[in-house]
Amino acid sequence: MSNPDSEFRRLETRRHFFGRSSTGIGTAALASLLNSDLPADETNSEGAIPGIKGFPNFAPKAKRVIYLLQSGAPSQVDLFDHKPSLEKLHMSELPDSIRSGQRLTGMTAGQKTFPVVKSPWKFQPHGQSGTWLSDLLPHMSKVVDDICVVKSMHTEAINHDPAITFFQSGHQQPGRPSIGAWLSYGLGSDTQNLPSFVVLLTKNTFHEAQPLYDRLWGSGFLASKYQGVKFRSQGDPVLYLNDPTGGTDATRRAMLDRLAKLNQIREEQIGDPEIASRIAQYEMAYRMQTSVPELADTSDEPESTFELYGEEARQPGSHAANCLLARRLAERGVRFIQVFHRGWDHHSNVQKYLPTLAKETDQGSAALIADLKQRGMLKDTLVVWAGEFGRTVYSQGNPQAFGRDHHPRCFSIWLAGGGIKPGISYGRTDDYCYNITENPVHVHDFHATMLHCLGVDHERLVHRFQGRDYRLTDVHGHVVQDVLA
Repeated sequence: MSNPDSEFRRLETRRHFFGRSSTGIGTAALASLLNSDLPADETNSEGAIPGIKGFPNFAPKAKRVIYLLQSGAPSQVDLFDHKPSLEKLHMSELPDSIRSGQRLTGMTAGQKTFPVVKSPWKFQPHGQSGTWLSDLLPHMSKVVDDICVVKSMHTEAINHDPAITFFQSGHQQPGRPSIGAWLSYGLGSDTQNLPSFVVLLTKNTFHEAQPLYDRLWGSGFLASKYQGVKFRSQGDPVLYLNDPTGGTDATRRAMLDRLAKLNQIREEQIGDPEIASRIAQYEMAYRMQTSVPELADTSDEPESTFELYGEEARQPGSHAANCLLARRLAERGVRFIQVFHRGWDHHSNVQKYLPTLAKETDQGSAALIADLKQRGMLKDTLVVWAGEFGRTVYSQGNPQAFGRDHHPRCFSIWLAGGGIKPGISYGRTDDYCYNITENPVHVHDFHATMLHCLGVDHERLVHRFQGRDYRLTDVHGHVVQDVLA
């Protein structure tokens, strides 16, 4: 049960105090004290969302984030973490001393043996940095000097839903705000014509892809205006952008004005901050009727753009098209852009499925880095490529058509731009790519480092809910200083 005092503090606003009290300045001062953790204004006159007073806490290196989330868990053994030692260890039994009693998923808990399987793909060093990448990533090899590969990520969850929820919200159980919502809340919006937080979903080509739920980009206990807005790849990017048949812009404007007055009357009566969110969202939707069609129309892009991103960039809903759209969103001031790509859950026949997924994502991801760099935007855009955990070095099922099971103990991600040191690999794993041997990075550390790049002290981005202070990193997290430029 929530504390009545905390509920009062959450719902009561300055306008409510003024409207329902005759004590004037004293009441305003009390309202300010009670709501010191709320943004200075819920919305400004133009409908844009301001951030919290005092944020960013220090000069940021990044103004925005483009987060390429690979749902299903890419195999670090076959993409980023080169292990020449596996040549000799191939088909040998994984020692008990390496596994150390680690819990197993239901997929391999019944296995009697755990044969080590080397990667069937070659690795080569690339760029001046000499970063090793799999031959499955020929386009990423061209921008390798611009990225930082973190090989020592680890997480607590061993199954998909709690793991991706953890990466998105800092907690394995649903209900917390997503990272994009936290940033919208803390830093506000840089654009008045588009949402601060936009989500793009790549069309799924893999029949066993993990589901994605809207709560993964939700606002949790924050106001709904901070949640991500999902853009569609077919039809109108956002539902109901077009006016009803026979309607005019003047009619639409008059309807919204009358609706806003009704909502304002209701807000003055009960003081619910969610009503202010509703008013702002109606206004945002009105402005998006013009801004979104222009954004989604890539016909103004030169032919060189499609040479860079590939022909798939002409196909709405492809990863390449979403990477191009992410760049266009970033240019227009969107704070947090998240591109989801599903299908990385390869419990069988890795040799068949992994090349397909790598090909779908390689060129678009590399093009995004190159495109941002040539436009001078990479220096203040933080780009992230990550899954929810990694994959085992041992085979799940038949080693001849091998699969790889879930592996939370060590996996690889990469970051670029926006305050990240380029051309480095950070962290090490053992010869079996099973345990971290140097510089572990936890999910909370990852979140703390992302926020730091945006000028946010993760310990200060706090929201009080039901009598408790919450933050993205909970009571954990350390900034990984070694990966910062």
